[in-house]
Amino acid sequence: MNYIDNENYLFKEAPVGRAILLLALPTVFSQVITVIYNMADTFFIGQLGDPNQVAASTVCMPLFMFMTALANLFGVGGASLVSRSLGAGNRKKAAYCSAFCTWTTAGVAFLYGLAIWMLKPTLLPILGANAATWDYTVSYLFWTIAIGAAPTVLNPMLAHLIRAEGYSKQASFGVTFGGILNMVLDPIFIFVFNLQITGAAVATLLSNGAAVLYFLCFLYKIRHTSAITVSPRCYSLSEQIPIEVVVVGLPSFLISMLATISNTMLIHIIAGYSNEAVAGMGIAKRIDYLAFAVSQGMTQGTLPLIGYNFSSGNLRRMMESVRKLLLACLVVASSLMALMYFGASPITRCFIDNAETVKYGYKFLRIICLSCLATMMTFFAIMIFQATGRSTQPIFLSMLRKGTIDVALMFWFDRIFGIDGVAWASPAAEHVSMIIAAIVVVPYLRVLRNIPTFKQSV
Repeated sequence: MNYIDNENYLFKEAPVGRAILLLALPTVFSQVITVIYNMADTFFIGQLGDPNQVAASTVCMPLFMFMTALANLFGVGGASLVSRSLGAGNRKKAAYCSAFCTWTTAGVAFLYGLAIWMLKPTLLPILGANAATWDYTVSYLFWTIAIGAAPTVLNPMLAHLIRAEGYSKQASFGVTFGGILNMVLDPIFIFVFNLQITGAAVATLLSNGAAVLYFLCFLYKIRHTSAITVSPRCYSLSEQIPIEVVVVGLPSFLISMLATISNTMLIHIIAGYSNEAVAGMGIAKRIDYLAFAVSQGMTQGTLPLIGYNFSSGNLRRMMESVRKLLLACLVVASSLMALMYFGASPITRCFIDNAETVKYGYKFLRIICLSCLATMMTFFAIMIFQATGRSTQPIFLSMLRKGTIDVALMFWFDRIFGIDGVAWASPAAEHVSMIIAAIVVVPYLRVLRNIPTFKQSV
């Protein structure tokens, strides 16, 4: 199916429910695969039976999560501008936007990896590394971030851009391909080559690189019909492209960046108890991140649909998409929360055969999974503003979720309730964010619904 068919069918002609399904499901699938292959590192490292190595990968988790923030900054911001440009018939701006996002992402990711490696003597102790985990942490950091930052960030960023043009299946396939490859390489490098945690890191680097190569090959294949290009000749800072990309992508960047700050503080506090507690929290957070990925996948996958119809003036179709997506979000989030709460014990035991680590992981997972519904609803509200080109509201909502309220609650609850209180800070903060998100987005939706016709200039 060529570009024109994709755009007409998914954004203009397909029944709304089917359009949401075709856009959201592949996106959710690719997000889940990404989480699963990140979990695979923890799973296979856990089979070594060494809590110190699991703890080492957990210490690196906030730094790894920040790369997701960079991918979201240029990927979500770029996808929103591309879809709105296409909706307004401005294919030239869409091309300039895609080239800007690709090359800027590569440069920023490279500088990030270099900075983290140079600052590791200061950063790693803050993140919770100690004498028992130091060598493992440094090795994992070298391959996944110092060397692997650029492919790790470019992989999801390119998927966002390709999805914005209607190629949701191909975008998801690329991410999924990388994830499956990582799961295949993990046991080979960890056990067959006996590289242990270093093997998991090398597998992550190679799988992300392979996914980026797939995306570049796909873009070359559709170069004659697609508005998306990575040609450096199309790199442009004109037409306010940088500011439009950054302003719209900033909320998604803040979501992941503040989550990085939140997890940094979380692991720092938990590290004061034991390495087993750090390993247990790492397992619980990776499992809970599955719900986070589904929430992002459902909302980001349908962002182009809502953004396109908003820009083209078809607000009736846009509002129908909003209603049906909201119902789907409620059902999926509630189901995930129930699954993790009641399945916490067997799920945690799958990762490591260490009684103390399992005890912590089970307890933490049953607490933090209670935030699933609140997270989904906040993401839903943020996406509505992003898809319609708004910036102030999603930035405000993003700053509430992580890295602010929850960090304050971590220190407060730790003093009052101990280690269990640290885990309770996350669901408490998420529910506060959800309430505020509802207060902000409901009046905005009423305004959109009452506009008879509208044409958004891009």
